[in-house]
Order: sequence, then structure tokens, then C-alpha cells
Amino acid sequence: MTALGPIARAGVGGRPRPNISFEFSPPKTPEAEVSLWEAIRRLEPLGPSFVSVTYGAGGSTRDRTHRTVLRMLSETTLKPAAHLTCVEASRAEVDEVIRDYWDAGIRHIVALRGDPPGQIGGAYAPRADGYRNATELTAGIKAIGDFEVSVGLYPQVHPESSGIDHDIDVLKAKIDAGATRAITQFFFDIDGFLRFMDRVRKAGVTIPISPGIMPVTNYKGLKKMAGPIGIALPQWLENLFEGLDKDPETRRLIAASISTEMCARLAEEGFSDFHFYTLNRADLTYAICRVLGVRETEPEPKEAAA
Repeated sequence: MTALGPIARAGVGGRPRPNISFEFSPPKTPEAEVSLWEAIRRLEPLGPSFVSVTYGAGGSTRDRTHRTVLRMLSETTLKPAAHLTCVEASRAEVDEVIRDYWDAGIRHIVALRGDPPGQIGGAYAPRADGYRNATELTAGIKAIGDFEVSVGLYPQVHPESSGIDHDIDVLKAKIDAGATRAITQFFFDIDGFLRFMDRVRKAGVTIPISPGIMPVTNYKGLKKMAGPIGIALPQWLENLFEGLDKDPETRRLIAASISTEMCARLAEEGFSDFHFYTLNRADLTYAICRVLGVRETEPEPKEAAA
């Protein structure tokens, strides 16, 4: 089988159009804001099911996340999902954010426990007056409004978990609390992911699960990102990027090829939902989606405000 075989079957000539979603991060500078909105405008015509906006460690981007989500809601046809964590905040403070989102018309929240301020992967200590974890946060969100609630899932075992069975039990608890979808952390070991998903489904989990896809061109940056959160990077991935530090164009081609082949393989295995970690750049994600058979859609007219 040639490399193009599974890609062709995953595209318009074979399987139905996949459901796609994108993750963005709130900008830190005016220049970053321009880049973010260029990426949003480039990807918007692909008609994603939703787009999520991240929430920094310790809630450090709370205001920027809120502004970005509200601008998406008012200026685009996108359906924004706001990330929300329970770190460094009381229940009352978190509940206020939830109510603000509901009042603004946001109906989808990505509920995550979160990381301590400035310590991605660092030791977590819940506040006595706060939500202890994402399960409690999910229940709190659903108690305030009938949100769609997405939750996180680690296909290679959460760094603080005792094992896969524990992770599955936590996922089932989140579902019992009201979670309607799970989004996985990025990964590159497809066989390991498929084995994990077999165990998840055999445990009776039926909600949609979107594999997290990271089209990355900077291996050193990826390694720095993956280490604290326990994501194992296969040796073949390092080998592909070896010696290309000064060759960004080749790195981009390799990154697009890796992510496209991953999606094509997952599509062959029956997956139809893909969540792209865009890193606020559109080009690679756009190209991958096109190869997978996703085309621009006519935007639905926004409903007039009551």
C-alpha cells in the first residue's frame, strides 16, 4: 500500500466528511492577536463543529479567554467552547465565570482541572473552597446551565494516575457528572491509542471522543511541551526531524505528512471526529483538513438577537 492509499480513502472519494474542531489560545500581544485572527478567518470556512479557547495555568488568561470567546461569538459563525479550570479559584469565582458565559450566549465549556500557575504538570493542590477536580467542575457547570461539557482524556495515562483503569473510572465519573464529549491530549503512538480506546469502549463509555492532533514543526518545542504532561514521543518522530533545525520548510512538509497519515489511519479505524491543536496557526491544519476531504462550507446566517 502506498502512503496515499489511506489518505485517498479518508477523503471525499471514500468516507463521509469528518467532524473537525480547532483549539486556539488567547493572544498575549497585539501582534499575536493579529496572527490569531488571521488563523481564525482562514479556518472558519471549513465549518468546524466547534472551536475551543484555552485557559492558562492557574486561570492566568481568564480575561483574555473571555474576550476572545465573546469576539468569536459576535464576529464569526463559529461555535466557541470556552476552556475553564478550577485552579486558584473559589467555587463562587468559577460559578461567576460560568454564569457570565451563559448570559453571553456560550453553550459549550471545556472543563479541565488545570495546572498550578506557571507549573504545567506541577503538583496540584485544590483550594478548600474550590472545585477539587474536573468531575466536580463538570457537575457545577451543569447545575448552572444546560451546557455541552467537553472533558480531557489522556491516551497515555495521566501523569498523576495509577493506571489506565483509574483514568477510565475518572472519565466515567465525569460522564455521570454531565460530560458529553472527551477530547484527548495529543499523541503519536496510534497503535497504543487504539488499544486504549478498545479498553475505554469495552468499559461502556459511549460519548464521542475526539483524538487530539498536533501538527508540529518544532520537535524540540514539542519535546519540552510533552515531557511535563507525560506524553511519550516515539523515536521515529525524533529521527524524522533530526538535522532539520535550519530547514523550516522541510519540517513543515514532514509535520503535515505525519498528521495527515495519523488522521487517515484513525479514519480507517472508524474515527470521524478530530480536534486540532492549531497553536494559533492555520496553514498546516487547513492543508490537513483539505486532504481529509473537508471543504469550505457556506456559513449559516447568525440568528438575530432577541
